[in-house]
Amino acid sequence: MLTLMPEIGTLERKLVASLAGLAPITHQSGQWQGKAFIGGGRKPLRDALYMPALVAIRFNPDLKAKYEHLRSAGKPAKVAIVAVMRKLIETSNALVKADRTWTQKTARSRRILPSHKSEVLRRVNTWGDRTKRDKP
Repeated sequence: MLTLMPEIGTLERKLVASLAGLAPITHQSGQWQGKAFIGGGRKPLRDALYMPALVAIRFNPDLKAKYEHLRSAGKPAKVAIVAVMRKLIETSNALVKADRTWTQKTARSRRILPSHKSEVLRRVNTWGDRTKRDKP
């Protein structure tokens, strides 16, 4: 990635995505609105980010959750993959800028998944009911 984009670590988040060609470009005129698409930028960098994005969707819990959230919101698969590609390039830029290495989150710092959230809320609500009944 550094050979395809030596400016990484010196640019802002939106500029990195635009330079990589991963920022959406909208076509609109007056009241007419077309679809947004990606383009421009550095095509070899976009090509190089595609396969790592697919691997990240399979094995990185946070990026997998982002992908599944976009898919459940009705976005096409390719749009969700491009969003993960953009997230990868933005994260890489931030890490280089801060002179940090990537570290995986521990199990403690992960958020509650939406499928478990209702179960947790149900348990909390039953605890609240018990304390109300126990008080005179």
